[in-house]
Amino acid sequence: MTSKELFKEVMNQLNEIDDITYKAMMGGYLFYYKNRLFGGIYSLGFMVKITKSSKKYLPYAKVMPPYQGAKEKILVEDISKGQLLCDMIKEMYKDLPNPKVKTTK
Repeated sequence: MTSKELFKEVMNQLNEIDDITYKAMMGGYLFYYKNRLFGGIYSLGFMVKITKSSKKYLPYAKVMPPYQGAKEKILVEDISKGQLLCDMIKEMYKDLPNPKVKTTK
């Protein structure tokens, strides 16, 4: 599955959540919920940040960096469980850091 096809499938599964936004980045995508980064599509697939909530919903998922030098993330191997993903992302919100404020020079 190409990253664009995977993107469409992930967005389809997350259609219940209104506040999902995304950015296309270097052949993949980054996903945000209420402006907080929670995951993305990388060459390995759809991955989410490691939080208490993501570990609760995906306790047996593989944990690995999406690319060399990156922080480890959780690989979401089964994206067909839209309700589980939506519940997890909504719950992850409280565990995610606020976006960094950009300062101008």
